[in-house]
Amino acid sequence: MASLKKTFFFIIFLSLICGGAIAGWLLFKDQQGPIVAVDKEDARVNKKSTVTLSLHDVTSELKNLSIAVRKNSKTIPLYSTTFEPGTQSVTLEVPLANADVSDGAFEMLITATDTSLAAFGKGNTTRKVITMRMDNTPPSITVKSLPPNIWQGGAGVIAYTISEPVEASGVMVDDVFFPGYKQSDGTYFCFFAFPHYIDRKDYTPRAFAEDVAGNVYDQPFSINPLPRKFRNDKIRLSDRFLNSQMPAFSKDTPEATSNLERFLIVNRKIRKENRDALVNIGRQTSSSILWQDKFIRFPNSATRAGFGDRRSYMYDGKVIDQQTHLGLDLASRKQSPIPAANKGTVVYAGNLGIYGNVVIIDHGLGLQTLYAHMTEIKTTVGSVINTGDIIGISGSTGMSGGDHLHFGVIISGIPVTPIEWFDHRWIQYNVTDKLNFK
Repeated sequence: MASLKKTFFFIIFLSLICGGAIAGWLLFKDQQGPIVAVDKEDARVNKKSTVTLSLHDVTSELKNLSIAVRKNSKTIPLYSTTFEPGTQSVTLEVPLANADVSDGAFEMLITATDTSLAAFGKGNTTRKVITMRMDNTPPSITVKSLPPNIWQGGAGVIAYTISEPVEASGVMVDDVFFPGYKQSDGTYFCFFAFPHYIDRKDYTPRAFAEDVAGNVYDQPFSINPLPRKFRNDKIRLSDRFLNSQMPAFSKDTPEATSNLERFLIVNRKIRKENRDALVNIGRQTSSSILWQDKFIRFPNSATRAGFGDRRSYMYDGKVIDQQTHLGLDLASRKQSPIPAANKGTVVYAGNLGIYGNVVIIDHGLGLQTLYAHMTEIKTTVGSVINTGDIIGISGSTGMSGGDHLHFGVIISGIPVTPIEWFDHRWIQYNVTDKLNFK
């Protein structure tokens, strides 16, 4: 009997020890608080900013979160929440609109707790202090130089300075952005366009800058827009043209059931895609000027179509489509060598839809020239080109009715008239004198 009692009490004793060990293990097995990551540590922000927080607990679940901001001795609650059971990871967007702090440095106080039994059931708590700088003052732009006039379909250039470092700056025309490029003396240069499709009365270019805190300067500047009359032209499509040129686009137009239908898809959809691609290519540019003096014209050539021609495409006596021609069509002898119009760097050499085999040369600050419909390309991407270097052979690849060079001038992806760039006096008066560049 005594032996049974001893055995019983021994079992009870062991159970208590095991229970205590298990309880201790549960209390101390998880000593790590939630992992907290913030996207704006040591960053400049404004009251429109949003801070992204990522929380993760390795072993337990997330319990609650509180956020406050502190400047000097004043602490202001900003955000708090209790998480649903089962939440181990979460990403939150916390707006700073209610952070009632003045410009200058402040601290964000983050407190996150998990559901661990640590601290006798209170859970593990992570406390993190993040330093930020509130900045609600937008940058300011001072215009240093600007031509008095700009022609519809043409180009202009602006030189300006900015009061503080910025993430982006340049010129806005409607929703089109023309980036500015910082020079060694701190001045910014920006080429911009008066797009052919905007009426004179609606043309209001704006100087734009956004600082690192997200504050924006967006103000119009004074320049006199001059209207230009564009030619109306009729392009009569023959079955011979459709049957000879459109099969090359078969892979891009599998839905087409005829060459006429294929033409319409290419002329509308693929034309737009190609012009959108020019915007992306336009960002591949030097921050300094690479060209010198006027741009040379395709030698011994006649102009067959002008910039801004409003084209009506006719088939079987009816207008089936309308588009705008955004370059010069220059015809010389068949398979003539094509010289580079000015110094620069090749940023594109290959096939591009309606342009066929095309070369695009960057001349800096978003200014580029385009050479389309080549039979043969004689350069490669990255090649440094001098004025007059042969870059290809003329042809009729792409959407072309005969051997010629389609020559384009592009400002940050937006086509402008090439005629201005052939004119030494226009360049001097509107560009080089304004930028003090020779």
